[in-house]
Parts: sequence; C-alpha cells; structure tokens
Amino acid sequence: MPTLATAIVLIGSYLLGSIPFGVLLTRWGGAGDLRQIGSGNIGATNVLRTGRKGLAAATLLLDGAKGAVAVLIVRHFAPGLEVFAAGASFLGHLYPVWLGFRGGKGVATMLGVSLALYWPAGVAFAAVWIGMFAITRISSLGGMTASIAPPVVAAMVGRSDDVVVFLGMTLLVLIKHRENISRLLAGTEPRSGGKKPE
Repeated sequence: MPTLATAIVLIGSYLLGSIPFGVLLTRWGGAGDLRQIGSGNIGATNVLRTGRKGLAAATLLLDGAKGAVAVLIVRHFAPGLEVFAAGASFLGHLYPVWLGFRGGKGVATMLGVSLALYWPAGVAFAAVWIGMFAITRISSLGGMTASIAPPVVAAMVGRSDDVVVFLGMTLLVLIKHRENISRLLAGTEPRSGGKKPE
C-alpha cells in the first residue's frame, strides 16, 4: 500500500535524521553536554567550540551522512518516495524527539540530503558554502547562503518535486538562523578565528 509505505518512509527517515550525533560524540569523547556549551546548538560549529576538531569533523560528516543515507535507502527500497525521506530526515535533525524537539540548524544535513537527492544541487551547496565561508569567515553566513543553491539548481533543470522540498529546507535553515541574522545585521556575528564581539 502506497500510504503505508509513505508512512514507514516518513517515520523511519525522521528517526534516522533525529540521531543527535553532536551530543553523542561530545558526551562519548568526554567533552561534556554540548547543549550546555557555547550556543547550545547540537551541530558541528558548536562542537568545534569544545576545542575538539576531530569531534567537530565527525559531527559534520555524520549529520550529513544521515540525511544522505535516508534518501539512498528509500531510493533502493521504495523508489519515488525519496523526497519524503529527504524532508523527514531533515526535520528529524531540526526537531529531534529525543531532545525535546530542540535540534540543529540543518546545514550539514541539508548538504547530505542534497547530494543524495540530486547531486549537482549538493555540489552547488558545498561550493557556495565553502566559497562564502572562505570570503567572510562567518560560518552562519556560509550555511545560509549555501542553502539557497539547491532549489535554484533544481528549478533550472525542472525538478519540481525537489524544488519544493529544497525550498522548505531553505526556509527552515533561515528560520533556525534568525538569531544569527540579527547579529549579522547588527555587525556582531563572530568570525571564525576571531574574538566574539562584546
């Protein structure tokens, strides 16, 4: 039954996306509770604030991988339902049930989802992310700008279903970064390698 298959895809992908790798890795690595460190966010940028670059890199890779894996599993077992897997895994990262629905900001997971759903969109995401960060040294600005790339790329080639899910992700990434946006407008958003403004 398509309805049952869709429900299984949504629930399974959400649960996979909701695995809080940042919290788990910092705890297992003896760095404490990530939610009590820095911004309290569970993503790789905040893990980096623990001073554990290895843990931050692992968090980045795993947060991206869980989104990609959800899409690829569904593509293999239930082709045609990939966009549901993409959206559900992304929502799982942003709103994990295990952490009271207080999750990450979605940048790494959106990258993984984009690469698996339509790889040129993922490549564009990565290129914009790296390029913007290299120019500005502002992590949040790099992530937000990069999130705009996938729906643009998908729209250019007429992948309408992907455009819808990518646009939804872009909107949620921006909403999750609303405090960063306020600091950017105020000129107080910290740069990587620099001191945080008072």
